[in-house]
Amino acid sequence: MEASGWSTSLSSGIVLSLVAVVWTMLWNNLQGLQLQQFVSRHLSRHARRLAAIVDPYLTVTIAEYDGGRMKRSDAYKEVQAYLQRATCATGGGVRHLKAETAKDVDALVLSMGDNEEVADEFRGATVWWLAYSTPPREDNAPSYWGGGRAARADRRFYRLFFLERDRDLVLGEYLPHVRREGRAVMVKNRQRKLFTNLSGDGYDADGVWSHVVFEHPKTFATLAMDPAKKKEVMDDLDAFRNGKDYYARVGKAWKRGYLLYGPPGTGKSTMIAAMANHLDYDVYDIELTSVRTNTDLRKLFIETTSKSIIVIEDIDCSLDLTRARKKKKKANDDGQKNDGDKKDGAEPPDEEKDAGGSKVTLSGVLNFIDGLWSACGGERIIVFTTNHVEKLDPALIRRGRMDKHIEMSYCCFEAFKLLAKVYLDVESHHLFDAVESLLREANMTPADVAENLTPKSVDDDADSCLASLVEELEKAKEKVLAKKEGKGKDAADGDDDDDEY
Repeated sequence: MEASGWSTSLSSGIVLSLVAVVWTMLWNNLQGLQLQQFVSRHLSRHARRLAAIVDPYLTVTIAEYDGGRMKRSDAYKEVQAYLQRATCATGGGVRHLKAETAKDVDALVLSMGDNEEVADEFRGATVWWLAYSTPPREDNAPSYWGGGRAARADRRFYRLFFLERDRDLVLGEYLPHVRREGRAVMVKNRQRKLFTNLSGDGYDADGVWSHVVFEHPKTFATLAMDPAKKKEVMDDLDAFRNGKDYYARVGKAWKRGYLLYGPPGTGKSTMIAAMANHLDYDVYDIELTSVRTNTDLRKLFIETTSKSIIVIEDIDCSLDLTRARKKKKKANDDGQKNDGDKKDGAEPPDEEKDAGGSKVTLSGVLNFIDGLWSACGGERIIVFTTNHVEKLDPALIRRGRMDKHIEMSYCCFEAFKLLAKVYLDVESHHLFDAVESLLREANMTPADVAENLTPKSVDDDADSCLASLVEELEKAKEKVLAKKEGKGKDAADGDDDDDEY
C-alpha cells in the first residue's frame, strides 16, 4: 500500500511538472502574439460598433498646418473661404465672427470664431462644421519653427461632422466641391499683397511673413525704358506665365530668375512693381540681414505662394556674398603662408565671432534659388537687384539661377518722351531736339529726369520744366567733359613720368 501511494504521488508530481512546462511555453508564445493588444483591439472594435449605434456621426478634421507647421494647409484656407457664405447667412447660427479687410475698401471678410458651428447642405445631406483651436504643446520637443510666436500660437482646426450613411457622398463629392468653391471665393476676394519677413522671434501666428496690401501704381505703360527692351521683358513675362505645360515637359521647376542691375535711380524697384502689376502677382520682399540661418531662408521660401515675385534688393549690400569664392581662396592662401606663425587657439576671424548676426551663406542662397526646395510650389519669379553686378559671385547670377539679365541704364530719348507725355502731357516741343542731343553726351537717370519734369508750383508749365531739364543736362554734360579731361591729364602726366626714365 505504501509503495502504491508513493507511486501515485510521483505520477501526480510528474503531471504537474509537465503542465507547468507546457503552460510556460504557451504563456511565452501568447506574449509573443501580444495577447493583451489583441484582446484590446477586439474589445475596441466592439466598442466602436456600439458607439456607432449611439452616435452615428463621422468626423473629418482639417488642420491649419501641414508637415509640423512647415506650411499652411491649402485645404484649411479653402474651407475657411468656402464657409464665409454659410457664416454670414442669417440662419447660420454663428454668434462670434472674425473680420478681415476685403478687396472692396468698405467691405469685410468674415469667418467663424472659435467653438462656433455652422450647418451646410449638399444634395440632400446635412453636414456641420466646427471651428476650434488647441493650445500649443508645453513640452520641450523640438519644433521646426524653433521659438517665436509661431511656435507658441494656438493650433487651429475645422472639424466636419456627418452621418455615416452619407459617408460616400461627403468623402467622394462634397469635400472636393468645398475645395473647388473655396478656391473660387479666394480668387474673388484676393487682394495682392506685399510681404516682408519679420526679424528675430517676430513670427506671427500665420507664418513667417507679415504683409500690407500691394497698391503700387507703376505699370509698363508709365515705366521709363527703351520701348524695344520693355516689350522684350513683357513678352518674356507672358511666356513664363503661360508656360506651365512647357516647364513640366522639359522637367524644370516652374520658376524664373531676373537680375536687374544698373546705377541707382534707373528704375529697378519700379520695374519690379510693373512686373507685379502686369502679372497680377504678390510680392515677397526678403530682407536678408533679418534672416538668421540658411534654414530660416528655406522656411521663408516654403511659406511663399504661387503667382508671386520673390525679391532681394541690393543683394550686393545685403550680406557678404560678393566674390565669396575668391575671398575664401585668398583666405586659404593666406592661411597656408601663416601656418608657421599660428598657434592652437588663435583668434577666429571677425565674421565667426559675430554669432548674433545673420549666418546665411552663399551656398544657402544658391540652394534657395535652384535647390530641391525651390521646386516646392510653382509659378514663382525670383528677382535680384544690384548697383554693382561685377561684385557678385558668378555662381549666383549664372543662367539657370538668374535666367534673364536686364540692364537698367541711364535715360534715353525714347524714355524721356514717355516721361514728358506722362508728366507734362506733351508729345513734341521745340526743346526736344536739345534734350535729345544732351542725352547722348550726359548721363542722367530716369528718376532725375522725372524730377526735373515735375511741376513745382502753379506757375510751372511745360516750357519751364523742359528748360530746367535742359539746364541740368548741360551741367551733367560739363561734369562728363571735366571727368574726361581729368583722365586725359592723368594719362599725360603718366607718360611724362615714363619719359624721365
